[in-house]
Amino acid sequence: MLGTLRKMLTELQAPVKYQLPLGEQLIELNPFIGKKIKLSYTGNIACVHCQRAINKSFNQGFCYPCFISLAQCDMCIMKPEACHYAAGTCREPSWGEAFCFQPHYVYLANSSGVKVGITRHTQVPTRWIDQGAVQALPIFKVQSRYLSGLVEVIIAEHISDKTSWQKMLKNGQDDVDLIAKRDELVMLVQERLKALKKQFGEQAIEFLLAQQVIDIHYPVDQYPSKIKSFNFDKNPVVEGVLHGIKGQYLLLDTGVINIRKFTGYEVAFSV
Repeated sequence: MLGTLRKMLTELQAPVKYQLPLGEQLIELNPFIGKKIKLSYTGNIACVHCQRAINKSFNQGFCYPCFISLAQCDMCIMKPEACHYAAGTCREPSWGEAFCFQPHYVYLANSSGVKVGITRHTQVPTRWIDQGAVQALPIFKVQSRYLSGLVEVIIAEHISDKTSWQKMLKNGQDDVDLIAKRDELVMLVQERLKALKKQFGEQAIEFLLAQQVIDIHYPVDQYPSKIKSFNFDKNPVVEGVLHGIKGQYLLLDTGVINIRKFTGYEVAFSV
């Protein structure tokens, strides 16, 4: 099977169901756990936005002109507290209005340890799965991406907002009482949250007291003890026994590969 890679599609089951988009095809990956697979990069890359042929991709699949012109490639996507729309400098205001001005969740997740993060309401639980979280708990629902970033920054003064992908892939996460952690953090930031509510309105930030922890299990029969990462730009052939899938990574007996990193790459897949 030959086609252009996209990030793996997921469905919250026990374990998570994974599909690999390859051009117009969707490959069911879970049945291949324990089998030898091979991915061969042809050398061709297509921009995920304009589809033009390129020699190098930026920001996980974009050509350089799209990378420097599209609002979805701006740094504020990673740091929404630095929102260009709020500053009046958004490169595509209509895109910002559609993408950023919709409900977002601020959440706690246990991936390589407990972290705080944000996601659009449409990306629950996809975002948590893509991060390789084994537990997740939404704690606030807010009115915009910008506001979610402001809340995240406040909480991140007391807890990490990063995931260590190497630690995540080694499956070293013990279960954590996320509800107790939530309550502890909310107490620490309550005065700062009151200030944001005064600025944006009482209804702008909703505390999700009734939410329960979501447990996530991945299709893995063996986790790696050492992490060796494959890179199609350095070695066009990746093959080995597929021992599992976690986050956006395939875990092979020969190493791991981040599928999302190579979005837009043309690859041949075989079993």
